[in-house]
Amino acid sequence: HPAFDGYRIAHISDIHMDHRHMTGERLSGIAALVNAQNPDFVAITGDYVTRGDPGPYTASLVEGLRALRAPDGVAGVLGNHDYWADARTVRRIIDAGGVRELANDVMTIQRGDASLHIAGVDDIWENRHRLDRVLDRLPSEGAAVLLAHEPDFADESAATGRFGLQLSGHSHGGQCVMPGGYMPLLPDLGRKYPSGLYRVGEMWQYTNRGLGMVWAPQVRFNCRPEITILTLTTA
Repeated sequence: HPAFDGYRIAHISDIHMDHRHMTGERLSGIAALVNAQNPDFVAITGDYVTRGDPGPYTASLVEGLRALRAPDGVAGVLGNHDYWADARTVRRIIDAGGVRELANDVMTIQRGDASLHIAGVDDIWENRHRLDRVLDRLPSEGAAVLLAHEPDFADESAATGRFGLQLSGHSHGGQCVMPGGYMPLLPDLGRKYPSGLYRVGEMWQYTNRGLGMVWAPQVRFNCRPEITILTLTTA
């Protein structure tokens, strides 16, 4: 809708808070960079932590997430690592940090009579996603953006014909990208659309390279961490 022409979404993913690479200070700096872009809305596509007890990272995560500022708020979904750690604790952390979880749910942003819908599916790897439930809750009018941690889910979401854009993370853009573009460390469900912008049917898919890291040693090669700013335009 023309009311949303120029609407700015800041997209971050895969924080992987661990107090080694992703410290509280680093996350606060990331929040400041996001805020400096003056986004209308912030989307987070999962993996706030990696494994083990998320408890030690609670204060740092809550503080960093609370620092994010956008007029229409902050919303996100969980990723596979959040489940491999403790999804219940991660949910408490992001709620305390002011992040609205879209677990097979939809939120609607209004500009007068115009609507923009932000939907989210729970983690696909852990088979927690219910796209049917999302579609049942999604109004028939108004553009729709889907948050889904695993990018290769785009084939399924695009087939519905209901979403104009899917935002994902999960792959870390390969984290280490060899000469020629070879990505030897891509995870399942992150191999078809591993990094950047794709056209999947009539839908756009954007895969964010993420902010944090996994695997030992923690290193990125030819694959910088990413804050994405997406500007929506009227056809």
